[in-house]
Amino acid sequence: MKRAAIVTGGASGIGLATALRLREDGWPVAIIDANAETLAEAEAEIGDPDVLFIRADVTDEDDIGDAFDQAADALGPIGALVNCAAIARDQAVEDTTAEQFRQMLDVNVVGSFIACRAALERMADALAIVNVSSVSGLRANRGRVAYGASKAAVKLMTETMALELAARNVRVNGVAPGPTETPMIARLHGADDRREWLSHVPMGRYGDPAELAAAIAFLVSPESGFITGHTLAVDGGFLAAGLMART
Repeated sequence: MKRAAIVTGGASGIGLATALRLREDGWPVAIIDANAETLAEAEAEIGDPDVLFIRADVTDEDDIGDAFDQAADALGPIGALVNCAAIARDQAVEDTTAEQFRQMLDVNVVGSFIACRAALERMADALAIVNVSSVSGLRANRGRVAYGASKAAVKLMTETMALELAARNVRVNGVAPGPTETPMIARLHGADDRREWLSHVPMGRYGDPAELAAAIAFLVSPESGFITGHTLAVDGGFLAAGLMART
């Protein structure tokens, strides 16, 4: 029986691009998303019997358990999990409430943890997990106090899981996107934000979701079989950038 891939937050943006790429690579794919509207749109766009669409909330253990059971029953034991489900805000420290901070951690960190646990309980003979972090989890960016903290936690969670689970034939890696053309970024980045980000990206453009999907597809493939505990920045050189222009 084929091993199945699950993509949380898979109905749009990087998640949808990843689901499409994994399907091209031969994986049966379950797309899990909390947004019924975008999930229906993705289902209408893809129309593939080997792609399963399930509405579930990553912060709800019972919901995710049921969703993963559906995926495993329909598609086979889980061989890959990609955690793309996330929320983001651009808010200064003083404007960020404790409740907003808790919600960010609950979705971005705890939600990824819940999905990882569910995949482990239903895994095939091997499992590759990719948790989507962010360059804002690797260096400080203004307006990202809650989002950046949550994505930094995802990075360290990834490393700890990789350490503990290696003996079980489980690899756990991360991808840290830089600015990428997704619906979430379209909502967050106005014209001024785009100019500022682009001034710090050596390649001078935003990433395409398909470019992130290609990196994720590599990390769940046998070609990356000796890679675990690593977070790969796919960011157009943002993290490497120093002084960008003469003044």
